[in-house]
Amino acid sequence: MTTLFVSDLHLDPARPAITALFLRFLREAAAGADALYVLGDLFEAWVGDDDPSQAGAEVAVGLRALAGAGVPVYFIHGNRDFLLGRDYAAQAGMRILPDPAVVSLYGRPVLLMHGDLLCSDDVAYQAFRAQTRDPAWQARFLAQPLAARLAFAEQARQASMARQQEMIAGDRAGFETVTDVTPATVEATLARFGVDTLIHGHTHRPAVHALHAGGRDCRRIVLGDWYEQGSVLRVDRDGMALEALAVVR
Repeated sequence: MTTLFVSDLHLDPARPAITALFLRFLREAAAGADALYVLGDLFEAWVGDDDPSQAGAEVAVGLRALAGAGVPVYFIHGNRDFLLGRDYAAQAGMRILPDPAVVSLYGRPVLLMHGDLLCSDDVAYQAFRAQTRDPAWQARFLAQPLAARLAFAEQARQASMARQQEMIAGDRAGFETVTDVTPATVEATLARFGVDTLIHGHTHRPAVHALHAGGRDCRRIVLGDWYEQGSVLRVDRDGMALEALAVVR
């Protein structure tokens, strides 16, 4: 049997082919799996469970069908969908896990994260993250009308894109460093949790990295994004494999 991991799907009505790819993945590849873990950024933006997004409704149906067929579905918040709440999770049949979370995978402890906490060199983002994860901030935000929340999300997305372009223009090498994980933070995190395997997304740099942390040889597996294709990590008792899924046009 196989456990599946995905992250950074960034599902959006503007990219229906990717949503269709994910729904097909749920019906076919995920059917009969031991479990499915979604490690954040399932959606491009999420401003509350009252958002009448067609993509959100379709995905909830697909996830609920998978969970109803006996495949547990777990979710960790990302930096785009940190406001996804218990109402939508219940609708989709998902269980929300904390970030970070340690799970047992075929008898071995594995650390799961979205991955943004590991990018500690990006001080401005970490400050924004701390603010938006505050329960009081979230309560005030969710109390606003839906139209105001959608406008805020679009403004934040445009500001993020502008900041990235400015950083790239000024220092591309520095941009690549700041937006990737900080090695010392990765090592400290693995040592703190006492595990030798970390799975995360966020950076959109799919790869398997070997490193040494906490006095042991470790692995860091990075999931890819779903902007142009799908990215899936398959794990069974014999090992792990990163795979790409082609979009059917």
